Amino acid sequence: MALLPIIKYPNPVLVTPTKEVLDITDEIIQLMDDMYETMVNGDGIGIAAPQVNQSLRIALVEIDEETGLFEMINPKIIKSSGKAIDVEGCLSFPEIYGTVERAETIVLQYFDRDGDAYEVEAEDYLARVFQHELEHLDGKLFTDKIIQKIKPEDLEEYMEENIT
Repeated sequence: MALLPIIKYPNPVLVTPTKEVLDITDEIIQLMDDMYETMVNGDGIGIAAPQVNQSLRIALVEIDEETGLFEMINPKIIKSSGKAIDVEGCLSFPEIYGTVERAETIVLQYFDRDGDAYEVEAEDYLARVFQHELEHLDGKLFTDKIIQKIKPEDLEEYMEENIT
């Protein structure tokens, strides 16, 4: 595995819709392994292929050990409901945080590295992270949706006051 450079805004790859993965090759598997190492090294909980300069529909999410790792190829949201506002950040936007409105519950379809199809229902924080990463695949950025910016030095206090 290798650490990949994390692409920072305003690199145009971040606002370019990605291409579907047609074949799961050894190169795709290696890319996902490298993306995982890069995400963990960057203290992230999600990463999308454009963030490592690859315009492919691949995203990884791991919010904790209990939930596990989601390696998603060609993911798509097929259903969403409810609304929730919470704080987000992004590896491609260091030191930028803000509140964003997203669906509270989603149903997601994707393929894993073995080509097996999955359908997952997610809610709350996991649903938020999935939506954030899938928007990267569509060339959309969380900064375009920020309702209230939060300074990095105020983040911990904001979380204590607003997250129950």
